[in-house]
Amino acid sequence: MSEAVHYNGKITRFVLLSCIIAATGGLIFGYGTGVTGGVASTEPFLKKFFPAIYRKMNEEGETTSNYCKFDSQLLTFFTSSFLISGLISTSFASPVTRALGRKASIFIGGVAFIVGSVLGGAAKNIYMLICSVFYLE
Repeated sequence: MSEAVHYNGKITRFVLLSCIIAATGGLIFGYGTGVTGGVASTEPFLKKFFPAIYRKMNEEGETTSNYCKFDSQLLTFFTSSFLISGLISTSFASPVTRALGRKASIFIGGVAFIVGSVLGGAAKNIYMLICSVFYLE
């Protein structure tokens, strides 16, 4: 049986602030994913980016479940693209920070976010919208 190890670590202001910032990052990521799922079922979004699903949604009666109405792999990929882009971006975060430093990596992340926001706001089709998501993460 191993002995219990005692660490002299204390909860300092820096540790508390680091935990709050990390938790806020997770909260924002979850909020973005939730908003994407909610937006994917609104009529204006479907009318612009998924007109076939919009027509199907309006043609079928109330007896059809939403699962049958939203059975598009492209729509599913759009909703999942936030999670995929988060996975990809975390793979590059550590090497970029190690190679360029903290300030440069934060700057690059800010520029990528601005580019993604512009692409998302100017999106004319779903492919442009999905590309913008990969810049946002």
